[in-house]
Amino acid sequence: MRKSLLLLILFIFSFSFSSISCKKKEDPVLKLPHKISAFNKVKSLSPFDSTLVSSFFIKHPKLQKYQEETTELYRKRNYQYIWFDSKGILEVSHLLYNKLNNMEDEGIKAAIPYKENLDALFQNATENQSANVNDELLITSLYFFYTHKVLKGIDDKKIAELGWYLPRKKQSYVNYLDSIITNPSLIDKNEKEVLNEYYSLKEVLHKYRKIQKNNSWNPIELDSSRTSLKPGDSSQTIAQIRQRLFILEDIAADSKSTLYDDTLSVGILKYQKRNGIKENQTITQKTIASLNVPIENRIKTIMVNMERCRWIDADVAKAPELIVVNIPSYRLTFFKEGKPVLTSNVVVGKDMNKTVIFSADMRYIVFSPYWNVPKSIIAKEIKPGIAKNPNYLSKHNMERYNGGIRQKPGPKNSLGLVKFLFPNNNSIYLHDTPSKNLFDEEKRAFSHGCIRVAKPVELANEILKNDKNWTPEKIDAAMHKGKESWYTLKNKIPVYIGYFTAWVDNEGVIHFYDDVYQRDDRLATMLFEE
Repeated sequence: MRKSLLLLILFIFSFSFSSISCKKKEDPVLKLPHKISAFNKVKSLSPFDSTLVSSFFIKHPKLQKYQEETTELYRKRNYQYIWFDSKGILEVSHLLYNKLNNMEDEGIKAAIPYKENLDALFQNATENQSANVNDELLITSLYFFYTHKVLKGIDDKKIAELGWYLPRKKQSYVNYLDSIITNPSLIDKNEKEVLNEYYSLKEVLHKYRKIQKNNSWNPIELDSSRTSLKPGDSSQTIAQIRQRLFILEDIAADSKSTLYDDTLSVGILKYQKRNGIKENQTITQKTIASLNVPIENRIKTIMVNMERCRWIDADVAKAPELIVVNIPSYRLTFFKEGKPVLTSNVVVGKDMNKTVIFSADMRYIVFSPYWNVPKSIIAKEIKPGIAKNPNYLSKHNMERYNGGIRQKPGPKNSLGLVKFLFPNNNSIYLHDTPSKNLFDEEKRAFSHGCIRVAKPVELANEILKNDKNWTPEKIDAAMHKGKESWYTLKNKIPVYIGYFTAWVDNEGVIHFYDDVYQRDDRLATMLFEE
């Protein structure tokens, strides 16, 4: 399923924000508008004066950022009315109004400009209501306000400030209006426009707001006489944990038992797995601290990752092959035709050498690679090593080469036995490593920025699976040859490196990951200050 592909994209993501009201509003009962074309229903109204557009924005400065698009829209339509016909205001206008009033359902916390004017227009609407240019332009401006907030998200410049360099789909919301008017249901859900994961997070957001509303999120306290809980233990804390796991749907029922039984054990393992905690039946303070993360924080994490979904081109699901790395989950997934064929733990860059969020096309596999040591590592690590030990280079199987230093191929090479290249300005690639023990760590941010793969052999075999010239035996021989050799892929494979701290899997289960690079807070500040 293509949904499977979207599970890991981008992948990828606990922070602390100022308090924001997340009270769930009741969904209004909407009348489904009749289908209308972009022009046919408005022919009975005469075009309005084009100079009124600029006059409107002078009087409504809070909407001026949408003036260019509004002008383009009406110029294309010869200044015909969009939201009114001879019988009054169209029902699609009411649909837009309802969506504006329920933007919190979309993970948006933003004040609607001139809302009092908008409310007066729709609450006092009557049959055969006369068209008014000011009302027409107000609705149009707020259409652009809505699409920019809900579909586009924050602008490219701000995204770049956050270190996010994945490509965004260019969309004209001038042209998109034709689609909405023809098929108003698209304003509720359009998987061609927004990553499907967005809608999955939206459903979970609704669930978590219901939990918040029920006020059942009481702190769990471990008995002072204990440091942990194990299967077979009895404690009032067990009953508190059981209730929390039931609320979060990690167990099917709350028996209220104080005994750590098999049902609770299964629920704890499930909870740990979906919260990036190393699975262990022993309940420590770490698991309890995770269970005690305020529901408000979880809600804000979901909202932040809904925003990240807006930045992903939904067409990425159409790629016949795709490799995705989610930094906060420390996982790589290889997809073919939308289905995962390989998953692997990875090690990513440490905080001072963060792995960059970007995409590029994989073009080469290098077997038995040299490691051309970056200048920064030479300066910070190798030169001090040489100063202490003149035999440092030979000890580490290194040599001077073209004015730099490189490590020779072999099992102790820092890149291991194979690397996967997707040329980019960040000098980031996937590679094997001799330090296999790090893949067992819960938090795996240890590298200088490149991505170490726990299953490099399996990845190479899967990439070359359809090439009859490359059998598993030949791949193994090339990896152990001790001499560097390059393979050029017949078909380039897009590699997406993303950053998601919350993600909903194919079963509808929400996963949370630690904000390893502390990016959520900054994004939240941008979102909730606007």
